[in-house]
Amino acid sequence: MLFLQYPACSTCKKARKWLDENGVAYIDRHIKEENPSYGELKSWYERSGLPLKKFFNTSGQQYRALELKDKLPGMTEEEQLQLLASDGMLVKQPLIVTENVVLTGFKSEEWEKLLK
Repeated sequence: MLFLQYPACSTCKKARKWLDENGVAYIDRHIKEENPSYGELKSWYERSGLPLKKFFNTSGQQYRALELKDKLPGMTEEEQLQLLASDGMLVKQPLIVTENVVLTGFKSEEWEKLLK
């Protein structure tokens, strides 16, 4: 399982603690230092069944600075994926990727159901 996170993020810290307390093995990846590639994001998005907007860190400074709330609706899926691949801080974190599951953000109930 791949766990993409930003170490200073309080939600990521809670998620890591949950994984450790529940004995879930994971590969840790710093999302800013090792940004997901376009190919990874496209694959994860297609497997997730989630709307692409769920992959954006809508509470992040970069999201607000680029005024993406107003711009995303007019962008193609391709443009949105390219944008996500350009900056790890635009990607919702934490992000969990397994063979069968892609989860954005941390909701302990959802993780409990899908990861245990």
